[in-house]
Amino acid sequence: MLDPLTLFNLNPEVADDAALHGLQLLVGFTGFAEAGHVVAQIRDELLENLDHEVVASFDSDQLIDYRARRPQISFVEDHLTDYEPPELNLYRMYDGLGEPFLFLTGFEPDVQWERFAAAVVHLAKTFDVEMMSWIHSIPMPVPHTRPVGVTVHGNRPDLMAGISAWRPQAQIQAAVGHVLELRLTQAGFDVVGHAMHVPHYLAEAEFPPAAVAGLEYLGAAASLVLPTDRLREAGREVERQIAQQVEASAEVKGVVATLEKRYDEYTDSTVRRSLLVKDNDELADAEELGAAVEAYLASPQAEEESEALRPESSADSTEDAETGGNADGSEQADASGPSDRGTGPGPKD
Repeated sequence: MLDPLTLFNLNPEVADDAALHGLQLLVGFTGFAEAGHVVAQIRDELLENLDHEVVASFDSDQLIDYRARRPQISFVEDHLTDYEPPELNLYRMYDGLGEPFLFLTGFEPDVQWERFAAAVVHLAKTFDVEMMSWIHSIPMPVPHTRPVGVTVHGNRPDLMAGISAWRPQAQIQAAVGHVLELRLTQAGFDVVGHAMHVPHYLAEAEFPPAAVAGLEYLGAAASLVLPTDRLREAGREVERQIAQQVEASAEVKGVVATLEKRYDEYTDSTVRRSLLVKDNDELADAEELGAAVEAYLASPQAEEESEALRPESSADSTEDAETGGNADGSEQADASGPSDRGTGPGPKD
């Protein structure tokens, strides 16, 4: 293997800052099976809305097959302009409360995966990364009319229990994120990955609800407040357009109805985990809730959940909690996720 340290360049104006050490690392790559363009939407949302600076840049010429994924360039009448070379960078960002974190994002490398993984492990050790939380998306036979599902994996049971009840045994096509998860785990780091479920019939289009859910899961896992407002609004518009198209086709309406029936049958007996309740059924303290406040308050179930969790709730509220108040955060292969209709996993103790 060639020297992994020659695969990237550090930003000398930032790399020596002691404040870079001990941060959370979020990771998302574009390219591989990116159903609903989830990672691209998350990347754009964070780069456009959060203060950030480049910590390290990877050498695209060593990692990408340009003939397989050709960059874009503009031809304007008689000249070329706006060449968009592929980028893969490690950023330092600041969340909505000014909390710093690291974000590794860009194209998924086509080649030299082990060398790339070794380089990331080196950076993680250099900056004493606390945990890597990464995101990707997969097409699933689920309806768009139900909460976005997620499959959670990694080595942090406290961030996984009760979120993803689907535990398959299968051979799948690997992504570089999977390799990073293995190598960082072997190096002694905490890792949690989130595979967002996108309705298979929407996999080729942008599906903002899955990006919103992904941001909420990342934020809850890493105790960060990440922006979702613009994507949430875009998601409402996309859902409105989809509803119009479904209504115009009896065949499509039948397919969606079948998916809804299967989804509901699969999730009827599910006991879902609340974003607000820890594993011992005690309410999380204020610090633990900090990263989840934005996502929770934006949820239409917020009022119902708060009533169900309040000790002095009335008998009617108690009855509501027994019948529906616990259906707010657990995941299965095609179960609900933290979108406009749900909440995410509990924050780290």
